[in-house]
Amino acid sequence: MLRLRYSQRVLRFNFPARTSRGALAEHVAWYLHLSNDTAPHLVGLGEAAPLAGLSPDYGPDFEAAVAQLCERFNAGALATFAAADAPAFVGPGLPSLTFALETAALDLARGGRRQLYANAFSQGTAALPINGLVWMGDAPFMREQIRQKLAAGYSCLKLKIGSLDFNTELELLTEIRAVAGPERLVLRVDANGAFAPADAPARLAQLAEFAIHSIEQPIAAGQPAALAALCRTSPLPIALDEELIGVSEPARQAALLDEIRPAYIVLKPTLLGGHAATRRWIALAEARGIGWWITSALESNVGLNAVAQLTGEYDVQAFAQGLGTGQLYHNNVAAPLHIGGGALRYDPLGTWELPA
Repeated sequence: MLRLRYSQRVLRFNFPARTSRGALAEHVAWYLHLSNDTAPHLVGLGEAAPLAGLSPDYGPDFEAAVAQLCERFNAGALATFAAADAPAFVGPGLPSLTFALETAALDLARGGRRQLYANAFSQGTAALPINGLVWMGDAPFMREQIRQKLAAGYSCLKLKIGSLDFNTELELLTEIRAVAGPERLVLRVDANGAFAPADAPARLAQLAEFAIHSIEQPIAAGQPAALAALCRTSPLPIALDEELIGVSEPARQAALLDEIRPAYIVLKPTLLGGHAATRRWIALAEARGIGWWITSALESNVGLNAVAQLTGEYDVQAFAQGLGTGQLYHNNVAAPLHIGGGALRYDPLGTWELPA
């Protein structure tokens, strides 16, 4: 018989992680432990770590939902459970919990070794290119991050913008381009919806002067007509991020992409409902000629590993992914994930910590 339990860890940031929605000092993660009575030492592990102000399932009742899921699962006395069963079993409105149960089922099915897929990344024979993430902060803080990322060999940087005076942010971009031109360094920016629709066209025009690869979510989500107009006229490509959250029905997803017609979509499995949900968005985007990349959502290494191994199912070698978040916490779950030279690697023979 299968058994499901959960544990919890309060992840503590090495620095206040700032976005235009505010600063985070800690992030709570819940871990699902899935095992079988026939081999209780083998454990499938999944992570649910909803984000404040962003995840549909974040709130004071989330732990109760996790506990109820475990109770309902165990009451079913299940002999088998597949990852494909997770969305229906969890139900709507709990995307991070669906992601966790899918991940735990995938992990247990492959022996509880945190090797969810049989691809080159999960087998340790290929790395995934990633962008260096520059967090919001005062100008000196951001300059130091930029210096460190360039020294570490990143060929793609992503800057969080929208919290400083816009002219100060333009000065930072000027400094970056003085050191590394577009032939050496790809630059992405993420506004997290910080621009007012009336201000966005002028700001996009100014940003375009720096040969920006793309801007994520220039205006707040929930304004599809305004965003569609921006996508038609913007001098730099626009990527949807927050706009995708909570849109779970395939017909609505297709309609959203058809209306807005972005250049890219940014996919966070924790926020979108897991592995299968992310694959569905990818299929819809590719059918429309829309580019995409996958990004972690501040999970611990358990969730980051799952997101990265899902990413490894696709050919992304020429396109940096947003998977460089494993060094954010000073009490992260120990895992054989390693960053070097602007790429993420996994050692299938490495040692994992099992959260208590």
